[in-house]
Amino acid sequence: MQGWEVALVSESDRFDCDVLVIGGGIVGLSTAYAISRAAPGTRVTVLEKEHAPARHQTGRNSGVIHSGIYYRPGSLKARFAVEGAAEMVKFCAEHGIPYEVTGKLIVATAREELPRLHALVQRGRENGIPVRELGPAQISEYEPRVRGLAAIHVGTTGITDYGAVAARLAEESGARIGYGSAVTAIDRRPWGVAVRTAAGRVVRARVLVNCAGLHCDRVARLAGDDPGMRIIPFRGEYYELTDPSLVRGLVYPVPDPAFPFLGVHLTRGIDGGVHVGPNAVPALAREGYGWPVVRPRDLADTLAWPGTRAMARAHWRYGVGELRRSLSKRAFTEAVRRMLPVVEERDLRRATPGVRAQAVLKDGTLVDDFLIRETARAVHVLNAPSPAATASLPIGREVAGRALAQL
Repeated sequence: MQGWEVALVSESDRFDCDVLVIGGGIVGLSTAYAISRAAPGTRVTVLEKEHAPARHQTGRNSGVIHSGIYYRPGSLKARFAVEGAAEMVKFCAEHGIPYEVTGKLIVATAREELPRLHALVQRGRENGIPVRELGPAQISEYEPRVRGLAAIHVGTTGITDYGAVAARLAEESGARIGYGSAVTAIDRRPWGVAVRTAAGRVVRARVLVNCAGLHCDRVARLAGDDPGMRIIPFRGEYYELTDPSLVRGLVYPVPDPAFPFLGVHLTRGIDGGVHVGPNAVPALAREGYGWPVVRPRDLADTLAWPGTRAMARAHWRYGVGELRRSLSKRAFTEAVRRMLPVVEERDLRRATPGVRAQAVLKDGTLVDDFLIRETARAVHVLNAPSPAATASLPIGREVAGRALAQL
């Protein structure tokens, strides 16, 4: 037992808050917001290691409000994405945050993709999402420069600025937010938790909520819990079109259901620019936004996890293709040209990359649903990649309900 623990914990100690949330991304802030709505007067503190909210996954994505068409019926992703898309549009409208319901095309460019496209139609209908099937001529009505054998149009997809959404959630939550507060130690006791930050601050709470994203597995272990998974970081690299007029809205390929990645797609953002990407390559650091960024501890954690080796054996061919698109602009352009043949290498310029926090099990399985686990006096959000931003409001309610039940 560390000395600081002995000095600070006893049942008579005063609590600094009722619920302590670790992580100031959109899921952590949505949880704080949901607690304030469900149980007014509950004291909530959020600790975020960065000096502002939404510095990682929340602020480094394409800004899409996903419809929920891809996700297995009955899964948390399917339920929360469908609910969350409608709620996100309403939240943005009520709070003056820019958004647009654009709709999107999912385009099949090869015959072997047609069965998967038809399966998506069925899945969309099972999830209650209106879809329209399109032939080649109809594709051109939506996107004159896009080519494909068939497509579906999903009308409920939209775009927004999730960084702005997170900032508003922080304001509306009523929580005390400690930026620049990296958590270094957690002491669990029957009455609650005590958390110490790198600056030596100690916060005592009745319940801990772990929304630490790229570091959620480490926070779980700090709390004495075995998460049963590891976060393997995948960098998503983007380009943007130098001529945004080439695309009107959002254009996606037919995804491979064996992977939780959607493939290189085109997204007209809320700022009018068109992002192209992302690919998905293993990052050499949990916050490794470029190849030169290597953190030995992060890399060692990735390589030591048995699931990493199992995943690599199972999916190495997919990985080689993603690596090729990372290292070769020509290869990346070829992937785009399948849907948008007019694009040349000179039409693409590098844009801000992101890193996806992907939970991988010990057997190499890539967790394909949101993963939320409870232990005594703690709730851990252990897998919340895309579409977590879209689904953040219902995710926040779910996590808040579990946390409040432990008070």
